[in-house]
Amino acid sequence: MGRLIILFILVFHLTACAALVTPPQVALKHTNLVALDTAGFDVECHLGVTNPNSFDISLRGYSYDLQVMALPLAAGGLQQTVVFPAGRETDLRLPVRIRYHDLIEILKRLPAPDRIPYRLDARLHLDTPLGEMVIPVTSDDTLSLPEAYRPGTYLNRIGDILKGVR
Repeated sequence: MGRLIILFILVFHLTACAALVTPPQVALKHTNLVALDTAGFDVECHLGVTNPNSFDISLRGYSYDLQVMALPLAAGGLQQTVVFPAGRETDLRLPVRIRYHDLIEILKRLPAPDRIPYRLDARLHLDTPLGEMVIPVTSDDTLSLPEAYRPGTYLNRIGDILKGVR
């Protein structure tokens, strides 16, 4: 009977401690197209992570899956340490590499360049005073391609070059 009471007190204590850790709030602030080359392009997702606790929490790493127009497009992760100070918001950049050959199915669907729907599913692995915690982050939104990266812009440039050759 004494062991049962000790076990009950231990479980109660651990449950009470777990209730003291409030998961951080994570919001997708915006996305940017940051690089373009012959193999593909890089997108950065800017997250705002607010730690409502009275103690710091550390990011150990993250993983993500990205779908564009409901098609799987990119997945990855990174082991990176970032400290989320108590009671403050911290910016976190999530880089995503997208290869051109992965875009064929998306381009077949003829998306509007200023409203390309995407879904980001990410998992943040955090260290807390009570151990590791995994925070899921999901965002459904649209991405607008900057004018300089739209296919029509490239076609116009090629046309201008060809006019200059004549």
